[in-house]
Amino acid sequence: MKGIILAGGFGTRLHPITKVTNKHLLPVYNKPMIYYPIEAMVRAGIDRIMIITNPPHINDFVNLLGSGEDFKSKDGKQIQIVYGIQNQPSGIADGLWIAKDYIGIEKCILILGDNIFFDDLSLHVKSFKNGAKIFLKEVDDPQRFGIAQIDKAGKVLSVEEKPKKPKSNLAITGIYMYDNTCFDKCVGQPTSKRGEYEITYINDLYLKEGQLQAIKLTKEWFDAGTTDSLLEVSNFIKNNHDEISIKSD
Repeated sequence: MKGIILAGGFGTRLHPITKVTNKHLLPVYNKPMIYYPIEAMVRAGIDRIMIITNPPHINDFVNLLGSGEDFKSKDGKQIQIVYGIQNQPSGIADGLWIAKDYIGIEKCILILGDNIFFDDLSLHVKSFKNGAKIFLKEVDDPQRFGIAQIDKAGKVLSVEEKPKKPKSNLAITGIYMYDNTCFDKCVGQPTSKRGEYEITYINDLYLKEGQLQAIKLTKEWFDAGTTDSLLEVSNFIKNNHDEISIKSD
């Protein structure tokens, strides 16, 4: 399995601090934001990762991360980091498509670069065989997110993109696992009313095939794309730094 981290966009919710840099390079307590999804993947056993960003900031990522020499896999070897360019913020599914040639015939895990979480995904990576997995978290403001409705047994009943009247409060976090058919599902995809290629469209196709699984995250999850959430996650990490560091070792 290979990894994809989406780190593009213009970070408009964080203006003016993102007028001169990419939001994924901003500090979250003591590390650049982009470190957190990379480390989450490495903990889960993913050692080949494509980071997708926009043209103005590609050199900044290369200067910070290089080819991955600061990150070591579980066997002590350097991971591989490569880069893809998304010219316009055209949606998550567009970012997935950009990584098509890099992923090749393998499965993939896709994480949005401003999502910070502390669940260990190792077992989910090891057990993943086919279809798709989405990861859910209860939220107070479900209108801001893609939402999944599940039954008492955990079966996914529906997925919606930022609904005005959500059917549940289970946000679809920015963590996705896909088999290789995800790229076939991208072909012919229409843009949404927002003018983007929505990942909810891909997830809904898996749902219609009966191939969409949902996992509830048990630990904290943050969408660090606003000034308030950026401060919140920084304070959380500061206050729990020792415990988080032990679990990450």
